[in-house]
Amino acid sequence: MSDAVTRAAEILAEHRDSIDRLDAILVYTLAERFKHTKAVGKLKAENDLPPSDKSREAAQIQRLEWLSKEADLDPEFAKKFLAFVIEEVIQHHENQQKT
Repeated sequence: MSDAVTRAAEILAEHRDSIDRLDAILVYTLAERFKHTKAVGKLKAENDLPPSDKSREAAQIQRLEWLSKEADLDPEFAKKFLAFVIEEVIQHHENQQKT
């Protein structure tokens, strides 16, 4: 193997190591987020509050759009990602309302 190919393989391995670490951070961060949203859902269920708060969701989407622009991340991707997470949270809250 040439020196250039060897160096490219080393750089590739470094990038993959970083991606693996970041994936772990994402998983643990999402787990922590869901612990808090579960507590919110429980509080809402105990106080007969609706599982969804449209004004909060809209504010969060707007905030995430701003953050994604600051981070040089595609805002449309960020909004889709947050919408997916919010949908999951609402589902959890609705399930807590039923129990």
